[in-house]
Amino acid sequence: VMLVELLFHAACASLFFPGSQGRVYPGKKKPTSFAVERRRLGPHVCFSGFGSGCCPGWMVAPGSGHCTLPLCSFGCGSGFCVAPNLCSCPDGEQGITCPEPPGTCGEYGCDLSCNHGGCQEVARVCPLGFSMVETANGVRCTDIDECLSAACEGLCVNTEGGFVCECGPGMQLSADRHSCQDTDECLATPCQHRCKNSLGSYRCSCRPGYHLHGNRHSCL
Repeated sequence: VMLVELLFHAACASLFFPGSQGRVYPGKKKPTSFAVERRRLGPHVCFSGFGSGCCPGWMVAPGSGHCTLPLCSFGCGSGFCVAPNLCSCPDGEQGITCPEPPGTCGEYGCDLSCNHGGCQEVARVCPLGFSMVETANGVRCTDIDECLSAACEGLCVNTEGGFVCECGPGMQLSADRHSCQDTDECLATPCQHRCKNSLGSYRCSCRPGYHLHGNRHSCL
């Protein structure tokens, strides 16, 4: 009976004294430590069995020490990171990144121009009629097909660095190098007797007492 009473008192002591080895709820303090840790690190905190840290996409802000600084994996260029992988850009748009502003030399970069012992950066340019394009071997100048936008009345022929307008038979290029005008073939006297010019062509005829040859030029 004495042994039973001793065991009963020992069990009660382990329940009511927190320092005793027989504590029934060893994890009871975890909610308290969770709240303390959350207040210390901020709202974006993730807990695991090995401790706690900032959730993916967030990092500790240097000033406050809280998990409130978002991370943007692709960088925000001239903008700033407002949430994980979300940038706010100067043009008011939002996206996973922001375009870099064009440099002082434009989108094709710079070359060095050196004169009299001094060097300065100058914009890369192409000759008139050429455009600069990115290739696997770097930036190079390629011919522009002006015929895609040229206003030729007749046929447009693209050339290296430019274009040429051409006109059909019986027509000639005007002084503006774009439009076509009729050629007066009769000035070259192609007919034996009479010549009548027409738009893009001409017609021969003969004086009374003659008839036109089968070649449409001579008179018999």
